[in-house]
Amino acid sequence: MKEFTNLDGSDLVAGDSSNSRESSGEGFFLSTDSNESAEMRCLMQRQSEGLLTDAACPSFFDSVSCWPRTPPATLAVLPCFSEFKGLQYDSTQNATRYCNMDGTWDNYTNYDACHHLPAPSTVTDFDPIELPTFIYFVGYTISLCALVLAVTVLIYFKDLRCLRNTIHVNLFLTYIMSSSLWILILSLQMTTKQEQVGCIFLVTIFHYFSTTNFFWMLVEGLYLYMLVVQTFSGDNLRFRKYAVIGWGGPLVFVVAWAITKCFHSPDSPPEHPNKLEIECSWMRESHIDWIIQGPTCAVLIINLLFLLRIMWVLITKLRSANTVETRQYRKASKALLVLIPLLGITYLIVIYGPNEGVGSHIFAVSRAALLSTQGFVVSLLYCFLNSEVRQTLRHHFYRWRDERNILRPGKGSNHNRSKDYSPRSRTESIRTVEYSVVMLRSTAS
Repeated sequence: MKEFTNLDGSDLVAGDSSNSRESSGEGFFLSTDSNESAEMRCLMQRQSEGLLTDAACPSFFDSVSCWPRTPPATLAVLPCFSEFKGLQYDSTQNATRYCNMDGTWDNYTNYDACHHLPAPSTVTDFDPIELPTFIYFVGYTISLCALVLAVTVLIYFKDLRCLRNTIHVNLFLTYIMSSSLWILILSLQMTTKQEQVGCIFLVTIFHYFSTTNFFWMLVEGLYLYMLVVQTFSGDNLRFRKYAVIGWGGPLVFVVAWAITKCFHSPDSPPEHPNKLEIECSWMRESHIDWIIQGPTCAVLIINLLFLLRIMWVLITKLRSANTVETRQYRKASKALLVLIPLLGITYLIVIYGPNEGVGSHIFAVSRAALLSTQGFVVSLLYCFLNSEVRQTLRHHFYRWRDERNILRPGKGSNHNRSKDYSPRSRTESIRTVEYSVVMLRSTAS
């Protein structure tokens, strides 16, 4: 077996050049000096070997590296240069040159293992996983603040208490709970190591409130369908029936999912886990999740059918009305855009997308932005921009201002109330201005 000679004279087993190291004085590279100085040093080293009488390959400069004196029939080994002509190379690998039996160098130096290293990128490279997670966090936080304020307004003012707004409040509560639990799980995941029991509890509760969110969307669609298509009054449908659907339905599926998960052996962890991979088997996706995902998909499909039926009734009534065609389309489009977030149709839009390439990154970011701000959009459309809510707030503000002025004589009191405010009966409250569909019904008739 041939021997490999290291720069310090020690022998290496043939084929094992990983332990080679650069000598402090015998072998050197172009990367340490200029081309002329490196060649001069190698020539001086060769001249100093002139008094040696043993047969060996003398020091030799191959325009890149200076190869040290090497015994015959030996493969000399040098570490690869770290830099050459301004380019970076992998210095952990080795270059080789063979010394022949007659004490002459081979004509070829093997630099095949010296691979070029890519230049470091100067542009910050965003992780396709971290950016959507950040967008989810910001969107859920904004939605959480808006939803808490919306629930406070709808509960505090008695003028706004009706079946429709009660259903809205329950939907908002599911958004609040699912957003809060998502933020809590992410925070615990990034700061502390979760215990198995705590992880199982949080994941189960999170799945429950996420599922109730979809079921209360179903309640919204059912209520609107009964109000518009079946022409039932909202008060004739008891809230208890809606509560059973919204809170009781998800409980059945989540309990079944949890029991199945307990008896199911966890799947092996992913080979390349994400940076935000939770060390909890209940968080990993599996086919058991279809116990929850199946009813959720069914809810979205049912709501889509509700939406199509409601839009058909709306367009039919608009065509029978004596209005300009452009105005009819504008009203129908407005009703459609308002109902899409309420019924959860947004989830159907982003339910599937590309898995590879730049398109997958764009889709992940867009999906995170749409889904995380869904609660904010719903609270904005059905509370803060709702004319009934704004009118009630305006009335209470005027009343508070009048009472303050009465208690402060001499300042002059302004007893003007909102000109468009009038006390609403329960029946008037149900004929919501909020649902553009119902408003357009009355307009068409």
